[in-house]
Amino acid sequence: MKDSLLALFGKRNPEYEVQYDESVVKLFSDYGKGSNSGSSDRAKILGAGYEVYIMAFFIGLYANKKLPLTTDSSKRKILGQPIMYWGNQENRKDRKSYNKIVDYIFVSLVARTEINFMDLEKGTITARSVIDQLIDTMEQYANYGFAYMLEKLDEAPGYFYNNEAFLAIFTSFIPQNEEETKTWSSDDLPDELSTENGESSVKEDKGSILNVDDEADEL
Repeated sequence: MKDSLLALFGKRNPEYEVQYDESVVKLFSDYGKGSNSGSSDRAKILGAGYEVYIMAFFIGLYANKKLPLTTDSSKRKILGQPIMYWGNQENRKDRKSYNKIVDYIFVSLVARTEINFMDLEKGTITARSVIDQLIDTMEQYANYGFAYMLEKLDEAPGYFYNNEAFLAIFTSFIPQNEEETKTWSSDDLPDELSTENGESSVKEDKGSILNVDDEADEL
């Protein structure tokens, strides 16, 4: 089952919000420039647009926070590269396929998405509906990650030009003790992610990133 679902997952092309196109994706990458882009684009922090998406996804995953995409289709856009091709079409930079990264993303999504796989076995739900749920979870994690990155840029425009910037972000979400586990509030969020009454518009996901492997094994 995993292989067939993984193959279907690889054919999909996730969406993100247009508001992050210029402000994050194109700022960090040469997204949309093509293989003949100039030397100035090669100085970008990341290469292809999907690399920015991957970073945004893992920020949301490690933070264990999701943010639904806008329901306005005119304010969303497709990333432009099916997941199965991530990493293997950037020959000018000697980039190789990101198969392992895609595997890790897939397993983490299975662990973090409420899916009854017995229903899939029985045929009461379709493989397509399962993939739809996994992609939705992926897009929500990435959407939070984009919002987080934009907030960082607003606070300190040069923050991500440090080679260890992303590593510092990821490790900052790892609980240092039991008291820090699952302790976050709307005060931790970018201002625009809180509603007028102070409640968070972000969905908190149960569990911890540290338990992803164990949860995946149980599935």
